[in-house]
Amino acid sequence: MSNPNMTNREVCDLIFVDYSTKKPFLNLDFANVTTTELTGESVFAYGGKGHPKRVQFAGERGGTITIETQIQTVKLWQLITGGEVSKSAKFVTRVEKAVGTDGTAITLDEVPVAGSVVVYADGDDCGTELECSVAEKAITLTTALTEGDKVIIYYMKEVSAGVQRVNIKSTSFPKNFIVYGDTVMKTEDDEVLPYKLTAYKVAPQSNMSLSFSNNGDPGSITITCDLLADSDDNILDLVLIEE
Repeated sequence: MSNPNMTNREVCDLIFVDYSTKKPFLNLDFANVTTTELTGESVFAYGGKGHPKRVQFAGERGGTITIETQIQTVKLWQLITGGEVSKSAKFVTRVEKAVGTDGTAITLDEVPVAGSVVVYADGDDCGTELECSVAEKAITLTTALTEGDKVIIYYMKEVSAGVQRVNIKSTSFPKNFIVYGDTVMKTEDDEVLPYKLTAYKVAPQSNMSLSFSNNGDPGSITITCDLLADSDDNILDLVLIEE
């Protein structure tokens, strides 16, 4: 069928390929919406009575690919931010413990980062700090409390097992990518035809909003990539395959 009437009601799966190395970076097959927008600017030469438009000039060709997804991966965060991934992380944790038999001894479940332990009495969370000394997992209060009294302990925890940390700096910028898209179009004759797109050079915008909520729909993020021209002036291919 030549030049069929067709429509679409399916998301586009996208493969991001590193523009520099030409190696696959991310298989984004979990989006809910993918939108491709082409843009351009028209300027005109005017002349004559009534100041009519006489000649049109087109330029500044570009556009965007926008992706909306409720599924997230570390690779996706890295794609948006340009951050580096490492295998260790430090973060503050909070535990509640009971004081031992002498009123001064407390034992943590793990060794904290040196110099990071802060202890408060139960009922005075983040109030007056209780003086103490720390040796490995053992905390010794300077002033004894009553056996069994609860205390609240904050300390820095370092983790290196099963960790993926995306470190985003003020100097972090996303890479450029080639994007290959795959979806289907349906014709008026009930044919389902493969549809492909190729964006020759895209630059993810460094905007990301991460929301966390205990009600409503699962959190989603939107990724917007600017369409650029490659070294051969290519911007976008739209390909319909009539099987």
